[in-house]
Amino acid sequence: MSSQFKHMSSPVGQLTLVGRDGKLRAILWAHERANRVRLGELHEASDSPVLVETERQLQEYFAGHRSQFTLELDFTGTDFQRQVWQALLTIPFGQTRSYGQIAEQIGRPNAVRAVGAANGRNPISIVAPCHRVIGASGALTGFAGGLEVKQYLLSLENRGQARMDF
Repeated sequence: MSSQFKHMSSPVGQLTLVGRDGKLRAILWAHERANRVRLGELHEASDSPVLVETERQLQEYFAGHRSQFTLELDFTGTDFQRQVWQALLTIPFGQTRSYGQIAEQIGRPNAVRAVGAANGRNPISIVAPCHRVIGASGALTGFAGGLEVKQYLLSLENRGQARMDF
């Protein structure tokens, strides 16, 4: 079965929500890097229940009324990538982890660079909070949505509100 998609407006720009078989497969950015996430054939389905629910929960998140998502997720990637993405789901709202901490968490302490690469291919941005992963020094590092958006999301979670100036 092919995947379905729906566009939504958000404070961080247009997002494309992708689902299949009642599960969320991806949240893509308006200026998505080619082949960052491979999804195959897509068909527009604005009334898909999982995509409508994803949009509702994201709107609540951006409004400061949701700190956890309750969506079924369909991660498509290697076993290692799925381990990293599952670890992202354990990072509490408003907190951050380093790539090294994620590597330790999944039992691969020497795989810091591989964790970074997997984080960069996370297909379900925001819900699987790759924006909560930072460099060991505390510096903001790469993010598919851009570093300004990463800062915005972290500010939103730390203060319950944020403003975009771009």
